[in-house]
Amino acid sequence: MNLDSIGDWTRTHYTSQVKPENDGQEVTLFGWVQDVRDLGGIRFIILQDREGTIQITIPKKRVQPEVLAKSDILQKRFSFAVKGNVKKTNMTPRGIEVIPNAFKILNVATEQLPIDITGKTPALIEARLDARPLDLTQERNLATFKVQHTALEAIRSFLFGKDFLEVHTPRLIASATEGGAELFTVDYFGQKAYLAQSPQLYKEELTLSFEKVFEVGPFFRAEESHTRRHLSEFTSVDIEAAFTSATDVMGLLEQVIHHACTVVKEKCASEMSVLGYKFEVPQIPFKRLTYDQVLDDLKKQDVSIPWGEDIPTEAFRVLGKLYPFFYFITDWPTHAKAFYIKPREDKPELCEGFDLMWHYIELVSGGTRIAQKDQLIQRLQEKGLNPESFKCHLQAYDYGMPPHAGWGLGLERLTMILTGNKNIREVTLYPRDRVRLTP
Repeated sequence: MNLDSIGDWTRTHYTSQVKPENDGQEVTLFGWVQDVRDLGGIRFIILQDREGTIQITIPKKRVQPEVLAKSDILQKRFSFAVKGNVKKTNMTPRGIEVIPNAFKILNVATEQLPIDITGKTPALIEARLDARPLDLTQERNLATFKVQHTALEAIRSFLFGKDFLEVHTPRLIASATEGGAELFTVDYFGQKAYLAQSPQLYKEELTLSFEKVFEVGPFFRAEESHTRRHLSEFTSVDIEAAFTSATDVMGLLEQVIHHACTVVKEKCASEMSVLGYKFEVPQIPFKRLTYDQVLDDLKKQDVSIPWGEDIPTEAFRVLGKLYPFFYFITDWPTHAKAFYIKPREDKPELCEGFDLMWHYIELVSGGTRIAQKDQLIQRLQEKGLNPESFKCHLQAYDYGMPPHAGWGLGLERLTMILTGNKNIREVTLYPRDRVRLTP
């Protein structure tokens, strides 16, 4: 088949921009064939682009022979361009169709697609992920990632408005950010290096100069858990601010979540319609529960957790039924949190760390950080970590480290909440977990 070049054709509209008021107007559209239906004397081609779909209607006896000949060739997922006139009609859901004057076939696709791109025949998620570039063309996926884009744009805009500077920290690091075994090792010119678990230490150091910073980027954990909530590579939205405390950044976090939800609600009505999902913008302030209160609430539900232990997922599921919304858990046992979280001055066995939960899902972890070098060294030792491995970071504490606090938000988990998806792989373009490294 001889394929056409784009030549001097230029897109005039996306599908969503073509409306009944364009009746009679010539438009130029680019996209892919989602479906072809032939009813004898008339042929329908559904053109899909990133904004949606539109029906191209071909009355076989009334179009140019070249147009008919090219429409004979078109199959699902061929990329093509069409020039045609918009026509109002009562026969399509959107009240419009396009009668073509000319086609350009730009590229072809295999006849046997691995999944049904119309979504009429559902496929298992593993089959869909194996064909992820094709899977992402489905309307549900396009809607999901437009919601994610809108939420992230809103978060960035909000933080810019609060005078935060966006930064980019290293992904190759010489020592573990948070300790533990969940590290990917890398051969770095003969030295052992690691993929960063978070920007934690760098963003703390940056408060010495920029005071208020945030970062959006990928981070890595050699996560053995193979659940619907865990990934080995994930996107985190992190903030850190000088001269603040956990209380300050919790208030900021509430505002960020509220703003992102409000913007998505306002801008993504069509995407929510595709997803068949509705959510309510949360009221702020969010409920605050202490760790001790959580244990008491669980005990009343016949779930006993010894004081000082982490809260397991099944217990969180019970808690999520008691509190089916956003809520904070504060005043965690100090030994249960990372070494950089500041112990409370009045009760050192508790710390100024917090988690933001949604139902049973942990969405954000944060807190006041330790700003005193001696105290940080002590906490490293209590955690069984060698302060010598953190020598470069500890140097920053000789330069006037300010009191500071911050948090890290999982973008994929937020997207799950905003779209109603139950599996984190649905809201990740190319998921990486314990069993998947391709595509």
